[in-house]
Amino acid sequence: MPDVAHGPRIVIVGGGIGGLTAAAFLHRAGLSATVYEQAPALTEVGAGILVAPNAVRLLRRLGVMERLLRRAVPLEWAWEFRRWADGRVLSVERLGGVCERLYGERTYTVHRADLLDTVRSAVPDGWVRLGRRCTAVEAGPGGAVLRFADGSVVAANVVIGADGVHSVVRGAVAEPAPARYSGLCAFRTVVPAHAAPDFALRPAQTLWLGPGRHFVHYPIAGGDAVNVVAVAPAGDFTDESWSATATVEELRAEFAGWDPRVTDLVTAGGAPGRWALLDREPLPRWSRGGITLLGDAAHPMFPFFAQGAAQSIEDAAVLAHCLAMPADSPEQALRRYEAARIERTTRLQRVSHARGDINHLPDGPEQRSRDAALADSDPLLRNGWIYGHDAEYAIGGGPAAAR
Repeated sequence: MPDVAHGPRIVIVGGGIGGLTAAAFLHRAGLSATVYEQAPALTEVGAGILVAPNAVRLLRRLGVMERLLRRAVPLEWAWEFRRWADGRVLSVERLGGVCERLYGERTYTVHRADLLDTVRSAVPDGWVRLGRRCTAVEAGPGGAVLRFADGSVVAANVVIGADGVHSVVRGAVAEPAPARYSGLCAFRTVVPAHAAPDFALRPAQTLWLGPGRHFVHYPIAGGDAVNVVAVAPAGDFTDESWSATATVEELRAEFAGWDPRVTDLVTAGGAPGRWALLDREPLPRWSRGGITLLGDAAHPMFPFFAQGAAQSIEDAAVLAHCLAMPADSPEQALRRYEAARIERTTRLQRVSHARGDINHLPDGPEQRSRDAALADSDPLLRNGWIYGHDAEYAIGGGPAAAR
């Protein structure tokens, strides 16, 4: 096992947003790491993502905001809830000017590929190994051994599992248990700006709520496209793969009878991706010896609070800070990281899960009560525990701790 006198040998499994952000923060902290990614190229599938102030402030400290802003869209409005049948606005929140005053940063929407490119720019060349699929992780004295599909074996003092909801690394930390199917599936499509109606091009996050379903859209890619996410009953569909697709006709059928603006937007997009939303109970622990988890591998959550990527970024910042503390052994650092993060991410997992039921109420008394509550709510303030959180300061870090 490598000598840790000059810093632990750190391996990150997974080269998505979480894994690369972890590598970037480790580099900033003066540590080195190797990222093993099973794909032959660094490409982020999917489509849009919302980047809230709690993630933006951390990206700014990485020094990557100039790059992000080339393609990010600053939101002026969010939580524009509309009624499914006629598009009546139930509630809308102004972000422009207000978000900065409350939390010191704006809220942006980006294409996932643009965010991946942004964090990749903060990772040194040579740190990422592509086409390397990890098949097993075995804990041992002083760290762990990783085995790969090509027969190679790698030893490390610290292993960070950033390999998603189907994490291989998770099996070395927690009791093996398959993810549960939630009964919901998500459709994603991207509509070119030239084909999208004007109402969808506004710098706004819009959510249409209806019985058993909801429909979200917002601009991405510097305003060159509109991201569409639709959540509906899964039926017999259980495929949780970014490569799975549906047809435009299937997605239109899910929203038959809705305001024509919804189905027109669907028609303007290409064949949507489709994947089942998986559900996992929060883990009581993320770490074992020198092995730990990050992002969806540790705490997969429904997308209803748009915090999945943001929590991966927070994880990455805290983990790097803990590993860089000279008084801690790697095992102590991982325990400190877990203790700092697990309560917050568990809470977000639970509130994200509950939001699906609220969004999908059938028309009736409960739905009318929800709509009235939306009209009286201030989600930007109510969710201050999310957006005002500074993950680095919470662990004793912050700008002064950056090296």
